[in-house]
Amino acid sequence: MDAHAVLLGTHVAAGCTGLLVGAAALAVPKRRGWHVRCGLAYQVVVAVMTSTAAVLAVTAPQVRWGLLVIAVATEAAASAGWVVARRRRPGWLPAHVSLVAGSYVSFTTAALVVNWSSPLAWIVPTLVGSPAIAWAAGRAGRRGRPAPAPSW
Repeated sequence: MDAHAVLLGTHVAAGCTGLLVGAAALAVPKRRGWHVRCGLAYQVVVAVMTSTAAVLAVTAPQVRWGLLVIAVATEAAASAGWVVARRRRPGWLPAHVSLVAGSYVSFTTAALVVNWSSPLAWIVPTLVGSPAIAWAAGRAGRRGRPAPAPSW
């Protein structure tokens, strides 16, 4: 087996694992324990996926450079979400939710673009994920406080 095949296999494995571990982090209770473990595993597989994407983009001319941009954006958002959660400054939770969930949307986008030959693959994850992220971040921001009065 050549180096490109090993690199591509590692990249695909990291992508599949990231989708599964990210979903698990979303599904488990948001407290110390499984959520933190899944979050750490997600950070590791995002780093592996991004690293292998960069090498593939440089060494394989058939690789779409747009996917490298998505990989870097995924890594940036996931890492920033992790840092925000570690620092826990006032108002940190909505930012954490937005960043990590946004990285998962870009992860999903890349997976769809590679596996679904439709321009919708670039759009559907954002159309579905953005309202869900806004709702979850808003809910996280209200946690522990009474719901605000309607502004109308």
